[in-house]
Amino acid sequence: MTGTTEGGNDRERPAGIFRVFLKLGITSFGGPVAHLGFFRQELVAKRKWLSDAAYGDLIALCQFLPGPASSQVGFSLGYIRGGLKGALAAWAGFTLPSAIVMGLAALGLARVDPSASWIHGLKIAAAAVVAHALVAMGPRLCPDIRRVGFAVLAGGMVWFTGQTWMQVAVILVALAAGRMFLPSPDTDPAVEHLEISNTGSRRWLLLYILLLAGLPMLAAAGRSLWVDVADGFYRSGALVFGGGHVVLPLLEAETVARGWLDRDTFLAGYGVAQAIPGPLFTFSAFLGAAIAPGGSPAGGAVLALPSIFLPGMLLVLGALPWWNRLRHRPGIRASLNGANAAVVGLLAAAFIDPVCTAALTGIPSVILAAAAFAALRIARLPPWLVVALCGVIAGVLGL
Repeated sequence: MTGTTEGGNDRERPAGIFRVFLKLGITSFGGPVAHLGFFRQELVAKRKWLSDAAYGDLIALCQFLPGPASSQVGFSLGYIRGGLKGALAAWAGFTLPSAIVMGLAALGLARVDPSASWIHGLKIAAAAVVAHALVAMGPRLCPDIRRVGFAVLAGGMVWFTGQTWMQVAVILVALAAGRMFLPSPDTDPAVEHLEISNTGSRRWLLLYILLLAGLPMLAAAGRSLWVDVADGFYRSGALVFGGGHVVLPLLEAETVARGWLDRDTFLAGYGVAQAIPGPLFTFSAFLGAAIAPGGSPAGGAVLALPSIFLPGMLLVLGALPWWNRLRHRPGIRASLNGANAAVVGLLAAAFIDPVCTAALTGIPSVILAAAAFAALRIARLPPWLVVALCGVIAGVLGL
C-alpha cells in the first residue's frame, strides 16, 4: 500500500478526504485516545491508507510534538493522502462539527447536560473503540517479548506518574532503547513508501517560530483585543504537550485570569465540550465567541479556533517530511519499533485512565462495553453505529 502527496493512483481528492473526516468528526466521541481508535478503524483497517506500523510511527511523532495529538494525526493522514489541501480538508471535516456546536453554545443556542445517561453511553462506546484498537495494534507493534516489555514499562510509567510530560519522556527513552536493544532490520516490509515532499518544511518551522515570537510583540505594541486573542490562543496551542485536557489551565490563564470572561462561563463551556465528538481544542470556538472581540461572537470564534490549532499543524508540516525519510533507515527503524511499542503502552495507560474510569462505572456499563467491543470485533459493525446504539441503550436504561 502506498500513500502519496505528489500524485499517483492513491492520491485522494480533498472533497473525499473531507467527507471521510466529517463522518469521523461527527462520531468520534471519547477524547484523543478514542479518536486514534476511530482513525485506525476507518483509515487503517477499513480503507488501508497505511499500515499499523506506519500509523504507530505517526502517533509517536504527534505525541512527541506539542499540540493536539489526535488532530495532528488526522491532519497528517490528510496530508499523506492529498497534500496540503488534503490536510486542510481532514482538519476541517474533523473539527467543524464540534466547533459549530461550541460556537452556538456560547450564544446560548445549545445546552447539553454532560451527566446525561446517553452521554455516558457515548463514553462506553469510546472505551470499546479504544479496546478494539489496542487488540488490533498490540500484536502487530509488539510481536516479541522485548517490545511487550517496552509497552508495559511505558504504560506503567505514564499511569503511575499521571504526568503529561512523561509521555514525551517515554517516547524519547523508547527511541533510545529501541536503537540499543532491538535488531536493526536491513529491510522491513511493514515500512511502506510514503511520498512526502520536504519542499517548504523549513519555512513552516520558521513560520511557527516567527508567530510564537512575533504575536506577543504585536500584542504588547498595540491595544487590539483581536491581536491579544490570536496571541493567547496561539501560545496555548504552541506550548502544550498532550493536548486535550492539558490545555485547559493555559486557556483559563489566557481568558479568565485576564478578565475576558468569568469562571462560570468558562466551566459551562468546558461541560459542553465533554459531551460532543471531535477534538477538545474546539473549546476555543466557545471561548472566542464568548469573548467576542469588537462585539463579534462569530469573529471571535473564527479567530480563536485556527489560532489554537495552527502551531501544531505548522510543526507537523515541518517535521513530517523528515520523519518519513528517517523512518526508512535500519537504525532509525529499530528506534521507531521501540517507540511504536511505547505507543501501545501509552494507549493502554490512557485506556485505563481516563477512558475506563469515566465509562465503566458499574456492572451494566461493563456489560454494554463488552457488547460494543464484540459488535466491533466480531460483528464488524461500523463505529458510528456502535456509538449510536450505546447512546440509545444507555439513555433508555438510565446508565
